[in-house]
Amino acid sequence: MKTDHYDAFAEAYDAENASSLVNAHYERPAMIALAGDVRGRRILDAGCGSGPLSAALRERGAEMSGFDGSPAMIELARRRLGDGVPLEVADIAEPLPYDDESFDDVVASLVLHYLEDWSAPLAELRRVLRPGGRLIVSVNHPTVYMISYPQEDYFVTRRFSEEYEFAGQAGTLTYWHRPLHAITDAVLAAGLRIAALAEPLVSPDAPPELLPPKLRSGEKSGFLCFLFLVLEKS
Repeated sequence: MKTDHYDAFAEAYDAENASSLVNAHYERPAMIALAGDVRGRRILDAGCGSGPLSAALRERGAEMSGFDGSPAMIELARRRLGDGVPLEVADIAEPLPYDDESFDDVVASLVLHYLEDWSAPLAELRRVLRPGGRLIVSVNHPTVYMISYPQEDYFVTRRFSEEYEFAGQAGTLTYWHRPLHAITDAVLAAGLRIAALAEPLVSPDAPPELLPPKLRSGEKSGFLCFLFLVLEKS
């Protein structure tokens, strides 16, 4: 998986990630909540980016390690986390530089939806988990694809790109849409058990000015954006 395209806008992406609604007040709090009590647990942050999730889990007592395919992101993560967190430049689609059963948990925050084939990456993430360990995943919610692209076939796994603005800088992200059954088929085929599937609400401490109008008014309680899974190594 080519992720060094993030190098072109790493600083801007990090700045946006720190305070945006979908990252700081929705996705990251949901991942932290699903992880639960992490004191003393060895956790691998797969696709760690600039390290905000690693920092949050470390604050809660986890022993963190991380990797990302973007050298610029890893440099930002090193600045944030210091020397106490081992960080590597590595590709999630390739064999990983970790021993078997090295971790109690793996977190993969908004990573797998960049991949067409999940078979090898899930096998590697399972390999580095101890028996009974957890893989906690967030990905683009497949239903959102149909809302955004109603003319497309929901049941076809398809590559698509979207333009974003990160802290004032333009960037393009390229994803793979897959229907919900393809997600569950892939994780079960990898020998992982689905322990939880979540569609969380926005964090209650989100600044009101960041909320969409229908959430701010109370007309709606939440919105679809990402899908979260807790997977256990059987």
